[in-house]
Amino acid sequence: MKNKFAAQLFTLRNELEQDFPGVLRELKEMGWAGVQISGLRGYKAEEIAAVLKETGLGTAGLHIGLDRFRGELDKVVEEARLFGTRDLILPYIPVRSEEGFRAIRSEMNEIARKLAPQGYRISYHNHSWEFDTVIEGKSSLEFLLEPSADNALLAEIDVFWVKKGGRDPVSFIASYANRMPIIHLKDMTNDERQTFAEIGTGVIDFVPILTWGERNGIEWYCVEQDECPGKPMDSLQISLNNLNFLADRMM
Repeated sequence: MKNKFAAQLFTLRNELEQDFPGVLRELKEMGWAGVQISGLRGYKAEEIAAVLKETGLGTAGLHIGLDRFRGELDKVVEEARLFGTRDLILPYIPVRSEEGFRAIRSEMNEIARKLAPQGYRISYHNHSWEFDTVIEGKSSLEFLLEPSADNALLAEIDVFWVKKGGRDPVSFIASYANRMPIIHLKDMTNDERQTFAEIGTGVIDFVPILTWGERNGIEWYCVEQDECPGKPMDSLQISLNNLNFLADRMM
């Protein structure tokens, strides 16, 4: 399982601006098996790909904005090829209406089917606000990720945002067996703020999540902490230490 632990680089967005290659080398030394990329911060894809090869870090997918899916798809696919990943993830959509969600699902399915013959997969990363809109008797998130034969849009569930939305993470992810190659892990503080916390320091129980993941097709467990109380590298070290402890306990 430890070979599936990846750091989402959005956590280190400020550090990447200064030294993207150096951040990758530090994460490898820390013990991460992979990283998930969400923007190149002005660096060339070829340069980052070379450092990934040098360090042996895997790529747990790319977060790709809707504008790039629409206007730079060929370039996005070339980046995925360079980084050695099959997974392109839409991290955010600027819609809140039923009409908007239906249009996004249709558009992303069209892109997914276009890229499938080349081996690429499209997933969607949730937040909590997708639970606010109801479509056909279910939340807009469940509509977008409906596990049906005619829906090619896969899940990248973020367990923090599921809990923030009032759902139980373990129960919620059960619908996405073998339809979720990457899952996002972040913890929630045990106080009235209910904000971001390092894995193992908050209220989310990760053992049943990891157990489910090992049985249902998870290829990467990706840790993202949108905001950190101190240095983001320190937060990632705490999260990795605690994940490794859980992995050892589960063996």
